[in-house]
Amino acid sequence: MKKEKIAISVDAPLLEIVDSKIDGSILRSRSQAIDYFLRKGLREESVSTAVILLKGSHQQHAFSPVKGRPLLELQLEFFRKNGITSVLIITQHTRTSGQLLDLASRQPVATEILETEAKGNAKALLSVRDRLRGGFVVMSGDTYNNFDLQKMEKKHAQLNAMATMGLMTRADTSQYGTAILDGDYIVDFQEKPRQSPTTIVNAGMYLFKPEIFELFSGAESLER
Repeated sequence: MKKEKIAISVDAPLLEIVDSKIDGSILRSRSQAIDYFLRKGLREESVSTAVILLKGSHQQHAFSPVKGRPLLELQLEFFRKNGITSVLIITQHTRTSGQLLDLASRQPVATEILETEAKGNAKALLSVRDRLRGGFVVMSGDTYNNFDLQKMEKKHAQLNAMATMGLMTRADTSQYGTAILDGDYIVDFQEKPRQSPTTIVNAGMYLFKPEIFELFSGAESLER
């Protein structure tokens, strides 16, 4: 691949760190070291894999018409438009599993359906840990929000967060999990409270680093 020569200004302390990484074996020069760490940083910020958590009892939602199209079709189109190239749908086997597979196979993004009997969304996600090597996005299977996912990815990377939850506001919060914030951080979460001091609710969208699985021991819920 042809490379272009460019001139950049770098802070002296940062340049010292770059130079310290030159080992004469894998990284033999300053330009090679800068190229390596730039590529590494871009890979870590970019997310290419998504997981849809779809309860077997909610599987029918995948076929529900939204703007004249099945919900799952819109979800997969949303991911494709935001740079996602691979989608895993985690669900349980039901009488509509065949229809789900047929619908997913007709969409323009590589989609695989995985069945599990794990209880709770955290345990369901844990069941595919070996399939998730880098950062990934998770969507609740009965939700759809059309927004700029890549902007959310950038915020996630800037904060160097282990987990980022997508939030939205609703006047009636009784059908949603609600979040109490302190700046950019969620300090409390309540699942469908009768009364809530906030109108900020869970949008059913999450970004995770792969290290998140280290916190999943014994957990059933992603939110708790």
